[in-house]
Amino acid sequence: MEPAPGPSYVSLTVSHSAEPSPNAASTPLTSGSGFGVSNDGYVVTAAHVAVAVGNEISARAANERIYTGVVSAIDRTNDMALIKLRSFNGRTVVPAAPACLAKDSLVFTYGKPHGHGDTARLGSFQALHFGRAVAYGDYGYKDSMVLPMGTGRGESGGQEFNAKGQFVGRGVSKLPDAKRRTMILGQPPPSNT
Repeated sequence: MEPAPGPSYVSLTVSHSAEPSPNAASTPLTSGSGFGVSNDGYVVTAAHVAVAVGNEISARAANERIYTGVVSAIDRTNDMALIKLRSFNGRTVVPAAPACLAKDSLVFTYGKPHGHGDTARLGSFQALHFGRAVAYGDYGYKDSMVLPMGTGRGESGGQEFNAKGQFVGRGVSKLPDAKRRTMILGQPPPSNT
């Protein structure tokens, strides 16, 4: 019996047109990860990855196919962005029930850090609240989950899920803890989803 496929994730390259011309070359701005949230091509990532509404997206799926699209919406106060990819119909995330994670529950991420292939990471849920707002530049969020685990550049905006493969959050920041170990701050799904 073959395992069920997990939700679709994509490795994103974000750019804007250097000139307002259809033949203009795109200039890369940032990169990160994202995941499918609808069957009609919508993907969620971090706002600091997407940067601005209208930016062009090149998204590499796990099967190495490249999809193109555009940033549709950004919420800087929650560091969240919505992207519309053309012809993308990957498997969408299934949200876990609210308050489904107990302390030390396993949490997984998928992504494609810069210079590496597909990467799965394992960590443990420590707290639903970090206890303070986090801001960097024009982006931020009021609070976040605390997940001790490694991460690399290019994984911002990727999905976090529990042992059942259900969506529990989105990676947004990394900080060192008191022992200088990497700690991921994750943004849980909105409570009204």
